[in-house]
Amino acid sequence: MKRDHIIEYYSGFDEWGRLEREPIEFIINMHYIRQHLPATGCILDNGAGPGKYAMELAKLGYQVTLSDLTPSSVDTARQKAQEFGLTQQFDGFHVLDATSLSGMADETYDASLMLGPLYHLQTDEERTAAVRELYRVTKRGGVVFVAMQSRMRMSINSLQSPQQWKPNDNMAAIRSFVEKGIFDHQDQGRFTGAYYFNIQDVTPFMEQHGFETVDLIGSSSLRAMLMDEQQQYWKERGEYEELIQYMIEAAKDPSILGISSHLLYIGRKK
Repeated sequence: MKRDHIIEYYSGFDEWGRLEREPIEFIINMHYIRQHLPATGCILDNGAGPGKYAMELAKLGYQVTLSDLTPSSVDTARQKAQEFGLTQQFDGFHVLDATSLSGMADETYDASLMLGPLYHLQTDEERTAAVRELYRVTKRGGVVFVAMQSRMRMSINSLQSPQQWKPNDNMAAIRSFVEKGIFDHQDQGRFTGAYYFNIQDVTPFMEQHGFETVDLIGSSSLRAMLMDEQQQYWKERGEYEELIQYMIEAAKDPSILGISSHLLYIGRKK
């Protein structure tokens, strides 16, 4: 995927708002990130977008370095840090490509997040470069959190709503997608230039690049299976918080990984 297309898309997309409108992914990710982070330290949020996760980590007292490919996202993150009075918790705001973290020293960070770049790196060479860079800048024994997208979930989306996911509006296109994992949206301005992993490929891919697997989480959990009116039932019963807690726990169940649109790989640098 050409970088200028990615920059153009995210320059006009409200990623901060998406995570607030659809909070389950953020809630689940933060639950497991907090569970595995060291008590203190320096954290890299690589491909941070407008900094939703970075701000949360800064509030928890970590020293955070933020990087993203899209200049306007980095500007938004800098503004958010000022807004929340968190600027002192940041060691820098950088416009960088995840495949080349130039200027970042080896083994700098106690933990590193990469919650987006692998969505848009469509070649194996690019994905490998990004993971190697993450490995390089993370301290030995440091934990990494890497987001990926599920190929099975996207194939289900295409079958259920083919008009929303052109060119995946015919079986030949869907079969091609399932084979290759590459998706380029036919409609202008839609989510595009994407790569989706087979569940069984995630752990081997990360382990071959020097990480020891800690866990693989379905960040979206069961959300895709519940329509708004179905969620409303649990809200009206006063049990919505219990529903969220159940979805957090269910996110670790391997049987739901294929239906979760977002995945969170948790690993440790050997």
